[in-house]
Amino acid sequence: MTLRHGREYLAIPGPTNVPDAVLNAMHRPAVEIYTGPLLEITSSCLEDLKRLFGTTTGRSYIYAANGHGAWEAALTNTLSRGDKVLVLGSGRFATLWGDMAAFIGIEIEELSFGFRNAVDPAAVEARLKADSAGEIKAILMVQVDTASSVMNDVAAVGRAIRASGHGALFMVDAIASLATMPFEMEAWGVDVAVTGSQKGLMCPPGLGFNAAGPRALAAHRSAGLRTAYWDWTKREGPLHYEKYCGTPPEHLLFGLRQAIDMLFEEGLEAVFERHRLLGEATRRAVAVWAEGGVLAFNVLDPAARSSSVTTVRSEGIDPQLLRDYCNDTFGVMLGEGIGELNGKGIRIAHMGHVSGAMMLGTLGSIETSLGALGRARGKGGDRAPAASLAEPLPAPAAAAKTDLRNAGT
Repeated sequence: MTLRHGREYLAIPGPTNVPDAVLNAMHRPAVEIYTGPLLEITSSCLEDLKRLFGTTTGRSYIYAANGHGAWEAALTNTLSRGDKVLVLGSGRFATLWGDMAAFIGIEIEELSFGFRNAVDPAAVEARLKADSAGEIKAILMVQVDTASSVMNDVAAVGRAIRASGHGALFMVDAIASLATMPFEMEAWGVDVAVTGSQKGLMCPPGLGFNAAGPRALAAHRSAGLRTAYWDWTKREGPLHYEKYCGTPPEHLLFGLRQAIDMLFEEGLEAVFERHRLLGEATRRAVAVWAEGGVLAFNVLDPAARSSSVTTVRSEGIDPQLLRDYCNDTFGVMLGEGIGELNGKGIRIAHMGHVSGAMMLGTLGSIETSLGALGRARGKGGDRAPAASLAEPLPAPAAAAKTDLRNAGT
C-alpha cells in the first residue's frame, strides 16, 4: 500500500519547495535583454536584496551561479593570492569555503568548533588579538551550517571582532538562513554576505548573491584575485547585460521577483516567526523520538539549533531505511546526513515555502514510519509539534471562532 500519490513534499534543506506563484511567474516567454521590463526587474531585485541582507550603504550583486559561485565571488573580489583568512568551522560548509580559498591561492587557518557546536565569539576575539601583525585579512563563517544545522550568532561574533580591534573583513554565508531568520549586515558589522536562491528565497537553484559593505568595496579596489566574470566593478557597468557579465538568467529573475514580493507581502518579521515556530515544532518532535534512543539532536546546545533545518543523528535505525520508507510510502523526502553524518543521520528542513500543515504532515510521516519499521521511540512525536503550534494562537481569535462554530450548530 502506498499513500504517496499527490504532491511530493521536499523536506530537504535545498532545493526547497518552489511556490506555484513563483513557477507561474517563470512560465512566460523570454524578453529582450537591453531594454524593457527586465531592466526594472534587475534594478528592483538589487535594491530589495539589500533590504533582505540588512544594508543601506552596501551594494548587491546577482550571479548565474549556485552558492559556491557566490563564495568564490566574495573571495576573488576582496582578496589577493597569499592573503590569510581565518575559517570559523562549525560543521561542514565554512570548511568547504576555506577549501575553495586555498584552491585559489589563499592561506587558510581554521578555528574549529566541531560538528555539534556553534562558534565561540570569545575564542575568535582571542585569536584576533593574538594576530598583532594583522596577517589575517578576512574571517569566514556561516550563519547556519546546512550539514550540522548549527546556528551561529553573527551579531556576537561581529562584536568580538570589533572588540579585538582587528581590521579583518567579516564574511558570512547566509545561504541556509537568509529569509528564514534575522540578518542585519550593517548592524552586525558584516562586510560581505552571500546567499543562494534555492532555500529561504523559495526559487529554483541557479542564482547566487553577494552583498558588499563599504570596507569590502574599498578592499575590492586592490584585490589581486579579481576575474572578469565575478568582478563587482564590471557588474557596475552602465549596460544592463554587464550586471550579469552577459545574458541575464531571465526566467530565474522572473521567479526571484515574485518570491521577494511574497516575502515582503507576508512581512519579514512574520516570515521569521513562522520559521521559528516550525523549527520549534520540529525540535519538540525530535525530543520525543530521542526518548526511545533511536534518534538524537546533532546540535548539543538548544540555543544553537536553527530555525531553518534540524539535523538528527540516527542511533538505532539505518537512516536510509527511514528516508526510503517516508518517501515510498508518504511522498515525503527527508534530507540525508552529510559530512560527519554521512550515512548516520537525517536532516529535516523547515525553510522557505512551508506551512504548519506541511510540517505536521512531515513529522507525522516520520512518526508513523518509525512505528511501521518497528523502532522504539518516545510516543507522541506527532502530537508534540501540534501542541507547540497551538501555543501562540491568540486566545480572542480562537474564542471567536469557537463562538462562530457554536452559532452555526
